Amino acid sequence: MTVRAAIVTVSDRAFAGLYEDKGGPGCEDWLRGVVTSPLSITRHIIPDGRASVAGKLRELVAEGADLILVTGGTGPAPRDETPEAVADVIEKELEGFGEEMRRASLREVPTAILSRQTAGIAGRSLIITLPGKPAAIATCLDAVFAAVPYCLDLIGAGRIETDPARIVAFRPKA
Repeated sequence: MTVRAAIVTVSDRAFAGLYEDKGGPGCEDWLRGVVTSPLSITRHIIPDGRASVAGKLRELVAEGADLILVTGGTGPAPRDETPEAVADVIEKELEGFGEEMRRASLREVPTAILSRQTAGIAGRSLIITLPGKPAAIATCLDAVFAAVPYCLDLIGAGRIETDPARIVAFRPKA
């Protein structure tokens, strides 16, 4: 079974073509370097804002995306409303993802405390919010991805296998 992943870049400037999207390609490169099972990835660029993000997330959940990575819009700026949009869509928040991503990021930059990353479940989709810079994306995904395959198992989404040289997927032994 092919796992369906969607990457959503949230950026007014990238959406308008004024800024090169680096977050979307950064997420895709990271996934392709870690996930060994069949993987289909779609990428989307949308403007900042609660309504635009929530609308795109609802669309992707309805289309059956197993994993949705959202890059951008998680800071304290006025247009950064990605966490609020995610809250509008999810049924369950997974606070530990945000806590661990911030902890890992704080080892590298003191401004990580301003980050509002989170994760949650909507239907059979796991949604994870990430920063916009590829290095920060890698730091965050390195910190939490070992739990992602088992989370997908628990919610009835597609099964992900990982390259154990990069990330050892944790699944409890029966």
